[in-house]
Amino acid sequence: MANFASDNTAPVHPKVMQALIDANSGNVPAYGHDPITEKLQETVRMTFGAPQARAFPVFNGSACNGLALARMIRPYESILAHRQSHINNDECGLPEFFTGGKIIGLEGDHAKLTIASIGDLIETTLGHAPHTSRPKVISLTQSTELGTVYALDELNALTAFAKAHGLYVHMDGARLANAVASLGCAPADVVAGVDILSFGGTKNGAMLAEAAIILNPDLIEDFAYIHKRAGQLPSKARYVSAQLQALLDNDLWLDLGRHANAMASALREGLIDRAGVGLLHPVEANELFLTLPKATADRLFARGHRFYNWPAEGPDAYRLVTSFATSEDDVKIFLDDC
Repeated sequence: MANFASDNTAPVHPKVMQALIDANSGNVPAYGHDPITEKLQETVRMTFGAPQARAFPVFNGSACNGLALARMIRPYESILAHRQSHINNDECGLPEFFTGGKIIGLEGDHAKLTIASIGDLIETTLGHAPHTSRPKVISLTQSTELGTVYALDELNALTAFAKAHGLYVHMDGARLANAVASLGCAPADVVAGVDILSFGGTKNGAMLAEAAIILNPDLIEDFAYIHKRAGQLPSKARYVSAQLQALLDNDLWLDLGRHANAMASALREGLIDRAGVGLLHPVEANELFLTLPKATADRLFARGHRFYNWPAEGPDAYRLVTSFATSEDDVKIFLDDC
C-alpha cells in the first residue's frame, strides 16, 4: 500500500548509502577537518553562488534552525515567521530555547509571509519599545509547510524589505530541493538575500544530515562556538558531510526533488475531479492538502494506505506527502482505492 505520511518515512537513497560506505575507510581528522567536509565547503559555495559561504553539518533540522537563529538574535529580540511555520509549531520551543528570544507568528495566505503583515508588526512593535521584543529576523520556509513555494519576485521583495529595515533573513530549507525544482531556477536565485540557510537533506534521501549554511560572511565568526555548544558538532563529521556531498553531486538533490514533485502532481491530477475532493492549497512542491469524504478516507486507511488527517485545515482535511521513493505504482494503487 502507499505511504504518503511524510517524506521522513522514505529510505536512504542508494547513492547516499554508497557515499557512507565509501567514507568508512581509514583514519581522518575529526570535527570537520576531514577531506570530505572540506570538499563539501567548495561544493556548497559553487551550488549557491556564494564564494564566502561556510557549511556547518548538523544532525537534524530543528537544531539547524535553532543554531541559525541563535547566531542572528539576542534574547530580547524576535523572529518573524508564519504562524504555520515549522519553527513555530513543530520544534517544541527549541528555537526559543536556543535563542532566548521570541517567535512571532504572522498570517499570510498559503503559509507565506507578506510585506504587509511584517510591516504592520514592525511598526506596532517598535512603537511600543522597549516593552516588546525587537524584531531582528524574518524566517521564510521554502517550500512552505502547506506545500506552496515562494516565487522569486516574492523572495526578492521580502529580502529587500528585510535589509531596508535592518533585519536578517533565515530560510528553513528542509524541502529546498522541492522548491528549487518547482521554480526551475538556479539554487543561487532562491537564496539571494538570505543570511543563513538551513539546508535539508533528511527529507530528500539522506539518513540524518542537514547543514547550517552561512551565506552572510559577517555571521561566520563565532558560529563554530554555537555549533559546538549546542552538541551539533559531529566528531566524525565525514559521515554527515558525505551524505550532503552525495546529494549535491551532479544535482542529485534536485532530481529527487523533481521526482517527488511529479508524484504529487500526479496525485493532484488523479484526485482533483473526484466527487467530494477539494484542494485546500496550490500543489507546488511535494505536499497536498485536501478534503476527502470521510467514507473515502476510512476506506483508504482500512486498505493500509498511510497519510495524516489535518484538523488544522478543517474537519475533513488530510495531508499527503510524496518523496523521491514514491513510485507511479504507489500513486496508481492509491487512486484506484479512492
